[in-house]
Amino acid sequence: MIPQYLVDFDLREIPTINTDCIIVGSGIAGLFAAIKASRDRRVVLITKKSLMESNTRYAQGGIAAVIAEDDSPEYHRQDTLMAGAGLCSSAAVDVLVNEGPEGVHELIRLGTLFDQEDGVLALTQEGAHSHRRILHANGDATGYEIVRALAEQVEENDNIEIWDDHYVIDLITESGECLGVLMQQPGGGRLFLQADATILCSGGAGQLYRYTTNPEVATGDGVAIAYRAGAHIRDMEFIQFHPTALSYPGAPRFLISEAVRGEGAVLRNIHGERFMDRYHELLELAPRDIVARAIVSEMEITKSTFVYLDITHESPDMVKHRFPTIYETCMSYGLDITSDWIPVAPAAHYMMGGIKTDLNGESNISRLFACGEVSSTGVHGANRLASNSLSEAIVFGRRIIERVRQLAPLTRNSFSTDFIEARTEHPTQAIVERRLKLQKIMVRYVGLRRNEEMLTKGLEELKRQLPIFGSVLTKREEYEFANMLTCCLLVTESALAREESRGAHYREDFPQRNDTQWRKHLLQIRDLGIVEELSDDV
Repeated sequence: MIPQYLVDFDLREIPTINTDCIIVGSGIAGLFAAIKASRDRRVVLITKKSLMESNTRYAQGGIAAVIAEDDSPEYHRQDTLMAGAGLCSSAAVDVLVNEGPEGVHELIRLGTLFDQEDGVLALTQEGAHSHRRILHANGDATGYEIVRALAEQVEENDNIEIWDDHYVIDLITESGECLGVLMQQPGGGRLFLQADATILCSGGAGQLYRYTTNPEVATGDGVAIAYRAGAHIRDMEFIQFHPTALSYPGAPRFLISEAVRGEGAVLRNIHGERFMDRYHELLELAPRDIVARAIVSEMEITKSTFVYLDITHESPDMVKHRFPTIYETCMSYGLDITSDWIPVAPAAHYMMGGIKTDLNGESNISRLFACGEVSSTGVHGANRLASNSLSEAIVFGRRIIERVRQLAPLTRNSFSTDFIEARTEHPTQAIVERRLKLQKIMVRYVGLRRNEEMLTKGLEELKRQLPIFGSVLTKREEYEFANMLTCCLLVTESALAREESRGAHYREDFPQRNDTQWRKHLLQIRDLGIVEELSDDV
């Protein structure tokens, strides 16, 4: 059993600080929510590393919103529902597609400089989108530009305190209400930060896997913290693997944006053969799960560790202008993408599941909200549509702050103060070794292709790490490992329970989608285990 708290503590012995609104995470969700809340609230923005380090920063493709005259929210809705494979919340998708355009315009008002062509916003198309509706910035550096603009606003805002290098260990809750967070300061001291509202914007969990497009900070902290506190966690079996991450000796798994395929790049196996026509009618622009599995299939057939992405038939000037970051990064490793094929392979990219929220971003725990990749709003279903994630963060970030403004001030002054399990043993094996083993287990047993035997074996391996929860943990890397293990268990258990293939979840022993039995969500609740919930996708 995973305990409610990672550490022993007594609130009477810990300094308490009060604020109006706690925001955990500094990606697009955290920065935008902080700006919105700061208009009439004191905000503490917590980041475990630095303001500019988040998944958003590395987002290349863009942000999806209906801007073009020949596009419509209904088209965007249809595309999102199709990609979500029967598990989207229709109501949540309606919110996204109808409120997304205004969110984009607000980003522009806050200083984001999206690319333009002939004085109008430039739009591109990505996989499974029926229209060109992807706004981008500096060609392929959209996330960085959004974070730059929002971070400048945050840093200049007197109502926002930025706490870099602080780590949220756990949520403090009582009687179904979130009172704030227990956190560790850079020097190792702990404090209790109390607030009327706590908003988790802590991003995804790509680091559960050995190969990922995510930065080092993406360790699933928010989901694990919320799960321990009793929040409902939904759809964790759906991990999206990006089909095209750079696979080259000496280079990290750098993301090669889906927009490269949107602009005409084709996939070839190591024999130079284009192969997507054997897998899907949309070819390279098929949904991500299909493209990723097609690549793995070709790798197995050709006994290779990669396939090629080829954009050499396009104008070199266009390629350099449209994808400057990808071009320069590949060049630094001796690859000229205007004349060389790019070796690529799938890598863990995005977590569709997360903390279940309502349409105002609130969890089942009062005063606890989740926004961005850490949340499960119902927008993404079983497979996220490309570039919907940045839109989701803006749309639901605004809704969360509107709900926060309706909350009565927190008046609870007396509550349980000590949470002691008398832990005495310290971890013996180096955390870096345990983390690597965890990542290898997930790649081997809970990856793109799954079956009962693999998942059962993976679960057995993961459970051998459970003694960490009975150990005395004092360092960030130890907390991160405990959170990663929690998320690995959630992903594996839900993947084992879902006996069908749907969206990003593919079971070799149940290769077909089964709407009769499985058009439903799996909720994971610490005290109850797995609970089923019917989908409201229509």
